[in-house]
Amino acid sequence: MARGPSQGEALATWSLWAVIGFCVVVTYSRLDPAETYNVSREGIAGGLSRALTFVNFPIGLVAIALVLVAVAALPARAWLAGAPAIALCATIPLFNDQANLDAHWGNAVPALGVAIAAVLTAAAATRTGSSFARRRPWDSLRLVVALLVIVVSLPWIAAELGFYFPGDLFMGDELGQEDGTAIAAVHLGHHHGLDGALLVLTGLLLSRVVVAERSLRLAVQCYLGLMLAYGVVNCVQDAWNEQLVKRGWTDASIPSALLPSLTPIWLVVVGLAVVATAALRREQRQASYSAA
Repeated sequence: MARGPSQGEALATWSLWAVIGFCVVVTYSRLDPAETYNVSREGIAGGLSRALTFVNFPIGLVAIALVLVAVAALPARAWLAGAPAIALCATIPLFNDQANLDAHWGNAVPALGVAIAAVLTAAAATRTGSSFARRRPWDSLRLVVALLVIVVSLPWIAAELGFYFPGDLFMGDELGQEDGTAIAAVHLGHHHGLDGALLVLTGLLLSRVVVAERSLRLAVQCYLGLMLAYGVVNCVQDAWNEQLVKRGWTDASIPSALLPSLTPIWLVVVGLAVVATAALRREQRQASYSAA
């Protein structure tokens, strides 16, 4: 009998990121690079270039979690592929520069790790199936958080599709000043705030997966706790600066949390990660008591 978690949540995660990746290709292929952010290539070459850096970050971060979920459903020898995949994805900081999002040959390194993760998910799905986990105790809370994240993300979703969100509810094409240059409050193309939102949705989805082996379950919970915290902080940071600071409601901006650093914002990330991990562990204990 097949052992380990089914891969429904993992396959849904791959599908979510694949859709966004497709939007990146289309949008960056048709827009003038000047309308987007820190890219210079035009046409389909520009779209594929930006998609490759998108595969590195943030998909490389997601791929690490997907490797852990996949190896939980595969024989121990799967680590012969899983460990290198995690190591390759962990090289993201070496090959990605937010100041220059045009692709280069080094981006193939984390992308290879992502490709191995996809193969492992396919192998795990073949072995344990593609169904979703049974209802979890906090699924209702997951749904509420997911809906809130999606609402906050509406202007970024519009920008991802290549247009400004209509109406006055959210800032969009309204001009603001940055380094003395007039730019749209929410530039067209991809936003790190959307990355944060997608990481939160991914964490909510993958945290439903039940991993039987204790040490691996702890690793999954800790990593997803960090993913949720990192995603929340980046989502809030980008939304705050675009929708409140640029609207003129406050001058207090939230500093960037994209890269790990010894700064107060990263103390917030770590603190939230501890809280999120503890919450996931509590849910698991609650589910175990209910099943007993």
